[in-house]
Amino acid sequence: MSKMKLSDFSFDLPDELIAEYPSDNRDEAKLMVINRKEGTIEHHLFKDIINYFEDGDVMITNNTRVFPARMYGNKEKTGAKIEVFLLRELNRESLLWDVLVDPARKIRIGNKLYFGDDDSLVAEVIDNTTSRGRTLRFLFDGPYEDFKAKITELGETPLPKYIKREVEATDEERYQTIFASEEGAVAAPTAGLHFSRELMKRLELKGVNFAEVTLHVGLGTFRPVEVEDLTKHKMDSEQVIISEKCVKIVNNAKENKKRVCAIGTTSMRSIESSVSTNGMLKPYDGWTNKFIFPPYEFSIADSMVTNFHTPLSTLLMMISAFCGHELMMEAYKQAIENKYRFYSYGDAMLIL
Repeated sequence: MSKMKLSDFSFDLPDELIAEYPSDNRDEAKLMVINRKEGTIEHHLFKDIINYFEDGDVMITNNTRVFPARMYGNKEKTGAKIEVFLLRELNRESLLWDVLVDPARKIRIGNKLYFGDDDSLVAEVIDNTTSRGRTLRFLFDGPYEDFKAKITELGETPLPKYIKREVEATDEERYQTIFASEEGAVAAPTAGLHFSRELMKRLELKGVNFAEVTLHVGLGTFRPVEVEDLTKHKMDSEQVIISEKCVKIVNNAKENKKRVCAIGTTSMRSIESSVSTNGMLKPYDGWTNKFIFPPYEFSIADSMVTNFHTPLSTLLMMISAFCGHELMMEAYKQAIENKYRFYSYGDAMLIL
């Protein structure tokens, strides 16, 4: 296989296929099923996924929880409106956060930003990390719980920028998987959004096991690849936790030749970041900046669920590595012909 370049991952996506809203019911989005061995592509509803799994099979989900990371503040003196996107907490004691600010050109070290109608929360810019990134120190007297409650109250669900509408009340629930428990992501692990409580129950009754990993999705997931030579692209680091319990469930399924399915690219990146020399999953608590692109040998999962991704994205490259490039491009062609919905709130694909 010749070396793949950025331009191999280009395709034309009509704007109207970018999903602005989720499907009415989580498990009734469309599901495209790709069988790599047979080279077949079928069209179903997401809840039909149950027909492809048996007793003892495992689904690996990412239990990260999205926090309301997008806040709007005003700059002192000028009152200019500034959007602040909380990326991650750097230091809990001193309330230091790594953030993106927009418009960035207006924000300098030493500026104070005021949040809330009553300016009840104040932050000071103390460092420039990148052209858009800053370090903020929140000036807050009181227990950490009160501070957290305050930013939760002032923040809104960080829908991706390509969703052009206003955030609505329902987004708070729908831009979160039903198994989200560990807070820390600024974007949802979107393949997991298709699981409803009813579907999870039916899968469990059939004997399917669920293993949870945690990968706190950062904005780096959406960062464009700007180099034609993929080996030169650097991924942002994201925090990953793979527990002993998860490892036992997954390795037990592998030993018993059961199907192991990664739910989403984040779950796949997590498990591929911690593989033992004999191809089994290992516990892990740390960071990963793993970038998966073809050719790549996967060790843990033999199937995966994923949404439909942006042209030229690192996510598309991982899918190409897993699915096979030609079959993937054919699947995307059919997705466009059949009006599948793309991106976070869009439809799903199961690759077997």
